[in-house]
Amino acid sequence: MRTTTPMRATAAAVAALTALSLSACRDSRGGGGGDADGGTVKIMVGGIDKVIYLPAKLTEQLGYFKEQGLKVQLLTEPAGAQAENVLISGGVQGVVGFYDHSIQLQTKGKCVQSVVQMADVPGEAEMVAAGRAGSLTSPAGFKGKKLGVTSPGSSTDFLTRALAVRNGVKTSDYSTVKAGAGQTFISTMDNGGIDAGMTTDPTIAKLVGTGKAKVMVEMRTEEGTRRALGGLYPSSSLYMDCSYVKSNAETVQKLANAFVKTLGWIKQHKPAEIAAKMPADYAGGDAKLYEKAIGDSISMFNGDGVMKADAAENALKVLAQFSPEVSEKKGGIDLSKTYTTQFVAKAKQS
Repeated sequence: MRTTTPMRATAAAVAALTALSLSACRDSRGGGGGDADGGTVKIMVGGIDKVIYLPAKLTEQLGYFKEQGLKVQLLTEPAGAQAENVLISGGVQGVVGFYDHSIQLQTKGKCVQSVVQMADVPGEAEMVAAGRAGSLTSPAGFKGKKLGVTSPGSSTDFLTRALAVRNGVKTSDYSTVKAGAGQTFISTMDNGGIDAGMTTDPTIAKLVGTGKAKVMVEMRTEEGTRRALGGLYPSSSLYMDCSYVKSNAETVQKLANAFVKTLGWIKQHKPAEIAAKMPADYAGGDAKLYEKAIGDSISMFNGDGVMKADAAENALKVLAQFSPEVSEKKGGIDLSKTYTTQFVAKAKQS
């Protein structure tokens, strides 16, 4: 696959990048992150102001972490691939990110588990620049195009590759552009840096609202996801290192209790009520647009935190279609190690 940024790095460079990620982390109050201490559980979010990861901050805002007697520090990185690196390095105890990373990491000998599966669909959309919308109408036209993702190796990258190969386009036939999210993504599209790209709300709402882009592939709904990917594709989750889950079952249970309560709260409230609970700056100065963004994506959340077995199986199937690592080891991948429902099952009973 061709990219606009170098994909090769020495081991030293990778280590440096991980160290940089750790030092650059911002917690939900704007401070820096450090090693876990004083019983604090550190959770990295792959973009804390993205609607797809809204349950993380909302749980804090609703006071459910404190209700469980937990000290939780929310940190943020713009892309799931970076968040994953910080977890592996031991800088945090959990990540709120896409479930598919747990499958990809197993091919590398790493074991992480989704302990709360918040969504059964990606909550993403492939957006096409307004000036390209007439000629680029589906992933079948990806060949020769510049396609934006948050970063190479992120779930937006995975989904872009999946759409390409499912529509007869090789991943080497288009250029992958690291376009980030939010205003960075919008600016990249504005200046012609990308023809189309994978992103989330509230970026989707801003692009559509300003007429700068149109939705090409809708994956914020179950119907759209099944059409695009042949089935459900579990996304937003709380995933943690398997050894941590095993050694800290009481803490994990409390986290599950808090997140499941939040997921239930979301189902019982309107977008305006949800938006009102979030920090004001998440609206980016446009409260109505933020409310719409939540309304457009809110159906992605499942309400109970339970992973559907067929959804996990479809995620593996989709990844195997474009990832050589997953394809080669598909028969040996143990999905039972990539997620557990034991904690959310108890949370539902509490």
